[in-house]
Amino acid sequence: MAAYALANKRVKYRNGWALYFYVTMVFSAGLVPWYIMCNTLGFRDNLQALIIPSLIFSPFNMFLTRNFMKGIPDSLMESAYIDGANDATIAFRIYLPLCLPVLATISLFYALGYWNSWFNAIMLVEDKKLFPLQYLLFEIRSTTNMLASMQEGALSNVVLPGESLKMATVVLTIGPIVLLYPQLQKYFVKGLVIGAIKG
Repeated sequence: MAAYALANKRVKYRNGWALYFYVTMVFSAGLVPWYIMCNTLGFRDNLQALIIPSLIFSPFNMFLTRNFMKGIPDSLMESAYIDGANDATIAFRIYLPLCLPVLATISLFYALGYWNSWFNAIMLVEDKKLFPLQYLLFEIRSTTNMLASMQEGALSNVVLPGESLKMATVVLTIGPIVLLYPQLQKYFVKGLVIGAIKG
């Protein structure tokens, strides 16, 4: 909805609001306030700690959606206004169906972000039952690197898995890309051909 408001030429001071969102994208509050907020809101050692902190509003995704909406012809909005539609109707019945390609892109960003996330597990989770796969792979790789650096004496004749471990983690981490991208490919194709034919 913020992207729709910033793409709408009827909204006053939309460039000022865009600057406000841009500042929050460039300058963040930092790690300590984020950690305190997560603890205050109860996102500690539970499943919500892995889901909700990463689901916070993203200015980058908002600007991506706004720029996509700017590519939609203004004549659609003007004709809807003439037919008596209000902003909610235009946003949900005209712009939202046309924005499926960019929403699919953002969904892919979020899906890959969740799949590759291990930072929330380090900061907010202590229960081993809640550790995501990426954190476990990160822990295995860190342990292997530590053992390789400490390899002396009794371990000098033991060959630790180095490159083979990295290749195994790569095979596990490309899973969602292989499974999710074909499902979203039709939306990407629609996004490429939108606006290619002028009626």
